[in-house]
Amino acid sequence: MAGGGSSFALPMLIFLGLDPGVANGTNRVAILIQNIFAVASFRRLDVHEFKLSAKLTAWALPGALVGALVGVTISDVWFQRILGVVMIGTIIVLLIPQNVAKRRATEADRRRERWVYPAMFIVGFYGGFIQVSVGFLFMVTLYYLLRMNLIYVNMHKVTIVMIYMVPALAVYALTGHVHWLLGLVLGAGSAVGGWWAAHASVKGGERAIRITLAVAIFIMALKLFGVF
Repeated sequence: MAGGGSSFALPMLIFLGLDPGVANGTNRVAILIQNIFAVASFRRLDVHEFKLSAKLTAWALPGALVGALVGVTISDVWFQRILGVVMIGTIIVLLIPQNVAKRRATEADRRRERWVYPAMFIVGFYGGFIQVSVGFLFMVTLYYLLRMNLIYVNMHKVTIVMIYMVPALAVYALTGHVHWLLGLVLGAGSAVGGWWAAHASVKGGERAIRITLAVAIFIMALKLFGVF
């Protein structure tokens, strides 16, 4: 519903004995399954915009493939702290009422929308490389640049991730970085979560997603800063 599941799944997989690279690849099995069920749930609820999803994915997918080829882990402490600052900033953006933003709709807004495609490549690269918190980044990017209802932001997010995860997972699998049994078991739980979250986001509306996303980002930011 809000992203951040990998921040729990990756440490768990490492605790079970997988090295970080294999944990990163194994987690992607569950992510793919989760998003397949989430997309199916959104379509069942008649929430879809395939043409726009395809355009956004066309930019995110190459980035994800490059990211997967670059590596399977990241350990730069400063990067984590910078990401934590970014997440706190996204909470502020998400809490700005949407109607305030709409009153400012001008040519500047249309120019800002053009940045969504290169932004998709960058976020896609990060997703292919490390994945943790990529859901936050996709949702905030789409929300800010396209000023889109968060229900549709969530729908586009799961569609984009579902599609780019196929080649990204293939890279990890072909290089021996996937434990299939653990990935499929984790995927079974993720499938239930993805299906339920899509229904909950549509039923609860934009306000429910906004609150869930803000809380999840805040918790992740505290984790990145080493608070717990």
